[in-house]
Amino acid sequence: MAALSSPLRVCRGILREIRAMKGPDYKQTLAYNYVLDQFRKNQVSSERYCRAQVEALHASHTYLCLLASTRHHLTLHNLYHGKGERGPEEVAGIVGLRLPTQPGGKGWEK
Repeated sequence: MAALSSPLRVCRGILREIRAMKGPDYKQTLAYNYVLDQFRKNQVSSERYCRAQVEALHASHTYLCLLASTRHHLTLHNLYHGKGERGPEEVAGIVGLRLPTQPGGKGWEK
């Protein structure tokens, strides 16, 4: 298994994703309070080692990956989702091509 990030980095990443979803009032959400409570509950002191803490860190890292992937998916979906009939120029621009400017042209003439 790959080495996991530090708990603080994962916690900050989850809170960053919550802020991206909820906007400036993210601190008043239940998700924000729940994440902070869970991370505080699973802190480990110097005299105890708990396997549950490692499992909680793995679960939180997986949840962070889910949140980031969902946000990226929605961005791509909004970018490429069909918006009705598109013209040939717009379709070519989406995939990174240019149409010829004159019949029989190469596309680079002006």
